Amino acid sequence: MINKNKNQGLNLQDCSYLTFNVVDWIDVFIRPTYKQIIVDALNYCVETKKFTIYSWVLMTNHMHILARAQDGSGLAMIEKEFKRYTTTKILEAIDIEPDLRRSWMLQRFENCSLSLKKIEKFQLWQTCTNPSYIDFKQVYKLQERVLYIHENPIRDGIVSSPEHYTYSSAIDYTGKPGMVKVNVINFEALRMSLLKNGSA
Repeated sequence: MINKNKNQGLNLQDCSYLTFNVVDWIDVFIRPTYKQIIVDALNYCVETKKFTIYSWVLMTNHMHILARAQDGSGLAMIEKEFKRYTTTKILEAIDIEPDLRRSWMLQRFENCSLSLKKIEKFQLWQTCTNPSYIDFKQVYKLQERVLYIHENPIRDGIVSSPEHYTYSSAIDYTGKPGMVKVNVINFEALRMSLLKNGSA
């Protein structure tokens, strides 16, 4: 487990909400091996790409993430590299994992690549993450988005409480370390800071 950095987001001004969807909504992430690839890739981005993650959740066929690249223009590049790397690693894992869906998944990935006229043989991720900008002064919107991310497993009937879901930052917001290094937002401190500065 990796310790979080609490409240480091207070001096930042914005973040982006992104959704990574698997093509055809294929339930790729039902095996721990595939999920661990995503966890490792997120931590790599945090440690080497100056990428700050505030909230995340990985479901069976998509991932939501609230994050910020130190250089705002670098977000698109990080997304591109993340998709390319995780696609390669997941395809490698599918090739060696005893997954009965192997042929079926690879065929779907190949069909999607052909339909999009891609150079790559397989297309795992949908091309658009629909990023939306959220200013840190919009505390209510920011908190609502974090809550929405964490409640995904509840809406799918997987758990009854967000922090019980392993592949999410919900546990970090209870004061315990999760699987990915995140910067927990202290919403009360953020509100007080904005009031003090006359920005609320």
